[in-house]
Amino acid sequence: MLSDLVATLSSNPYFGAGAGLIGIGTALAALRRSSQYGLIFFRRQFMITLEVPNNDISYTWLLQWISHQLRDSSRHLSARTTLVKNDEPSSRIQASYTFVPSVGTHYFRYKGKFVKVERTREQMINSGVPFESVQLTAFGQDRQIYIDMLEKARDAALLANEGKTLVYVPTINEWHLFGHPRRKRPLNSVILNTGVLEGLIKDVEHFLSNPQWYIDRGIPYRRGYLLHGPPGSGKTSAIMALAGHFDLSISTLNLSQGTMTDDRLQQLLSNVPEESIILLEDIDAATVGRHYEKEDNIRYQGMKPLTLSGLLNALDGVISAEGRIIFMTTNFIERLDPALIRPGRVDHKEYIGPLTSNQVERMLTRFYPQSTRNEINQFLTQIEQLTDNYSKQLSAAQLQGFFMHNKDSIKDVFANVNQLLCL
Repeated sequence: MLSDLVATLSSNPYFGAGAGLIGIGTALAALRRSSQYGLIFFRRQFMITLEVPNNDISYTWLLQWISHQLRDSSRHLSARTTLVKNDEPSSRIQASYTFVPSVGTHYFRYKGKFVKVERTREQMINSGVPFESVQLTAFGQDRQIYIDMLEKARDAALLANEGKTLVYVPTINEWHLFGHPRRKRPLNSVILNTGVLEGLIKDVEHFLSNPQWYIDRGIPYRRGYLLHGPPGSGKTSAIMALAGHFDLSISTLNLSQGTMTDDRLQQLLSNVPEESIILLEDIDAATVGRHYEKEDNIRYQGMKPLTLSGLLNALDGVISAEGRIIFMTTNFIERLDPALIRPGRVDHKEYIGPLTSNQVERMLTRFYPQSTRNEINQFLTQIEQLTDNYSKQLSAAQLQGFFMHNKDSIKDVFANVNQLLCL
């Protein structure tokens, strides 16, 4: 019975053709699956892959370095525009265009090996911010090839930024470079009262060079500074000069932003770029426990605003990061909560006040180095009369602006001194 059925089916041409097609399809599917497994096995055994996401500090370095390796071979490029300014004070800001590999696949040779570059971009669902990554693939199993690439990319980036101060700002929960690198501000361009800047330099230098001192005594390795005084007295300028002197970048935070919450602040302070000063300007303006106007409710719906306890915990709580320097500035120290500026959160307070006679003289000789002793004395007398012997406050920003308005001749300074307090 069974043998008759088999014989009947075998003699049927339609069944034979169908069985043949099924057999061929099965064989092709098996071959395809085997080739996929074989390719996966080959890649795992004979190739090495490195992925660098765009939230890693080396991402920009690596992308820039790869663009130099591709040179003229790549036909698919993305443009990056950078505003640059020469060292000459009178020079204008110019646009510089850099071409980097676009999204897609690229190839280049490095130390005799072909390297495959895959740059991808996806849209993050929660924030809408594009997420990018670069994946490198090369033959071999030695990861040293990627270490060499990253080190070369880092060295090239550091060389390009030599003599510059980098400024970072947050976007969502990550830090990104803001604008173009700024020329380092020389210390002698910041004229504070005698001993103020020198004291800050000494304190920061001791902190940076003595981490073991803190470890041996069980003290958290972090340092907080508060610079307070009237507007235009040079607080931010001093911080910029300190950053340049110690080769540090600046990561600036605006705590009064409506999108700033306790969790976001913790996240940002925990991943600040290495060797960076955290700058909290106008800390008194961070009205903790804010209430938004009715029209802002939709914009900030679901967000819990930054609280005082959240700010305090971020500065010196259990999960606060170590090895960091925080500078806060304020024009109104009396508005600050005592808990915010107590020792442990603020270790060094410095008053940056209005100009003194000594500062006025130093600023005059800096702007007019050829001025004589008689001219200096004449200007000091004019300033004393104008400010009622300094009972009226005069800021460094005011005097600098006045000198810039009369930069051609010191005679213009004497003739127009009455305009000084109007600036």
